[in-house]
Amino acid sequence: MSELFDVVVIGAGPAGYPAAIRAGQNKLKVACIDEWKNHDGTYAFGGTCLNAGCIPSKALLESSELYHRAQHEFALHGIKISGATFDVATMQARKSKIVKTSTQGIAGLLKGAGVTALVGHGKLLKSDGTNNQVEFTDKDGKVQILSARHVVLASGSIPTELRSLPFDGAQIVDSWGALEFDAVPARLGVIGAGVIGLELGSVWNRLGAKVTVLEALDSFLPMADQAVSAEALKHLKKQGLDVKLGAKVSGADKGKEGVTLKYTDAKGEQTLVVDKVVVAIGRRPFTGNLLGEGTGVEVDERGFVKVDHECRTAAANVWAIGDLVRGPMLAHKGKEEGVVVADLIAGKHGEVNYDIIPSVIYTAPEIAWVGQTEQQVKASGRPYKIGSFPFMASGRARAMEAAVGFCKMISATDDDQVLGVHIIGPMAGELIAEAVLAMEYSASTEDFQRTIHAHPTLSEAVHEAALAADKIAIDFPNR
Repeated sequence: MSELFDVVVIGAGPAGYPAAIRAGQNKLKVACIDEWKNHDGTYAFGGTCLNAGCIPSKALLESSELYHRAQHEFALHGIKISGATFDVATMQARKSKIVKTSTQGIAGLLKGAGVTALVGHGKLLKSDGTNNQVEFTDKDGKVQILSARHVVLASGSIPTELRSLPFDGAQIVDSWGALEFDAVPARLGVIGAGVIGLELGSVWNRLGAKVTVLEALDSFLPMADQAVSAEALKHLKKQGLDVKLGAKVSGADKGKEGVTLKYTDAKGEQTLVVDKVVVAIGRRPFTGNLLGEGTGVEVDERGFVKVDHECRTAAANVWAIGDLVRGPMLAHKGKEEGVVVADLIAGKHGEVNYDIIPSVIYTAPEIAWVGQTEQQVKASGRPYKIGSFPFMASGRARAMEAAVGFCKMISATDDDQVLGVHIIGPMAGELIAEAVLAMEYSASTEDFQRTIHAHPTLSEAVHEAALAADKIAIDFPNR
């Protein structure tokens, strides 16, 4: 039996569920299919982000940072704590409660928007472009064919596995497994010094694990501004993370003493014995049994579904969004693509500005940026100027015992347009929003300079960085 929908969305992660909700808000008949299954056998909406990524990792980062501060910082405030202990089970229970609340919230939002939420697997079948068909297999194995004028593919991504270190779910795990540890490993190896590796390494380092991060590249955080990368590496090493660059892992041996990692660096062949290994070398699009024969949807050599600037695939009325397509694998990027696609389907205007997508790393200090790095601007040949303001000169940051890092603004010297803003310091992930909004409207350095910022606030660092670009900073010596 076939049921006709205006839109069928395959995937209910941070790209899929916003697409379904906005389509519902646009008065379209919508179905959203998702097959996420938790370790305990329960099904939940929200995809990797809510179940095993963004949300649970931030819960653990918050818990571990509070514990770290109680041990190393609270005394500076006159708060004396002796014999502080940590209960991993309680931390994990809190995380699980937050995740459950979040995923149940998504189910409620879908229902509120009139979306038919379906638990199971969705597969696009061959279609004529005007009557696309989706094979829906529910959790009990029952198959139903859904007809839709439009299909949105939003099946997300999965962790990339090293052939030499296959996941075993116990000693060698992916990022999800690293969020589920029931005890603090004495020795933890993290392969990959990207966003996921650094955040997970920070969690368990704060709780007492000896963390060694093995990064195959010779440079640290190459996607970030080099000044920010250097500052970040300095602080992470100071916190106890042993970051080894140019370390290419070739294999591992599991034994009674733990896991012996084999890698090669500038000094030659090396070994490292750890209790657990987290492989965090990136993610790849999840297209498992997503496309039937002859759909017309094209996939590139890396597994990404090919789309145009509006997220249209080569198949008529079939769209793809989120981690499944080109661009950064970020939840907020996928969300905006989902909203835009739903509006385009409804005949409205929609556009994603891919040049102004913020990135955030939730280490301590936090790292955030938007726009071009200094290296990118320099390579473009466009004349530019830089303003930088350290948080050590921020009264608010000093009051918080968080006076580390800086805000850096890069602007064009010809028309004063802000080209990039890079922040490492307290609440960087929140501060970057001002820069994103300003750059969306092509703000100049002077626009930032003439915008009044409350005092004392962390946001004054952005203001002062703009002033420093023209050597007129008030709260820090101009150079």
